[in-house]
Amino acid sequence: MTKGAETRQAILRKGVETAYRVGLGGLTIGALAADLDMSKSGLFAHFRSKELLQIEVLREARTEFVDAVMRPAIQAPRGEPRVRELFERWVVCGRTRMPGGCLFVKASAELDEQDGPVRDQLVRDHTDLYDSCARMFATGIAEGHFREDADPMQFAADLDGIMLGFYHAHRLLEDAQAEARARYAFERLLADARVPVPAGT
Repeated sequence: MTKGAETRQAILRKGVETAYRVGLGGLTIGALAADLDMSKSGLFAHFRSKELLQIEVLREARTEFVDAVMRPAIQAPRGEPRVRELFERWVVCGRTRMPGGCLFVKASAELDEQDGPVRDQLVRDHTDLYDSCARMFATGIAEGHFREDADPMQFAADLDGIMLGFYHAHRLLEDAQAEARARYAFERLLADARVPVPAGT
């Protein structure tokens, strides 16, 4: 990696941390330059506008989440073990307040009423997340772990709902039972999707 690429990567990592604290709207070239002890013109040379900076920070956050959650899950055995690994990694992401994962929760509320390229990027990221979760669940159908009539996209939506509830309870409410409640909901979700075991077996 060249020095310029290393500098850009360091800027983006700091951008994710800053946006996690102040929101994407609060992420400006001037504020980030101050955090990095860089000149505003030096940072502007990497990102020609606030909007482009926000989009690139979202992409960096996505990369962090993929590396910490999605990629390890895909490496797990197909079917229910893969879905379980996805859930476990996602819980750790929320429990440890990993900026790359948590930023998407904050940005979703921040940008839901705002049109433009930054919101469009966020929508694509969430759509891709749903698709990835659905594909992992679909391997469970193919492996005979889950019912053939189970809907992978419904599973993805339900899982996302569980995780959003976990984030809310764990962070804002500081509920000591947040993780236990999320795990209970996840187990019920899996139980509903499994192939029924014939009576007497």
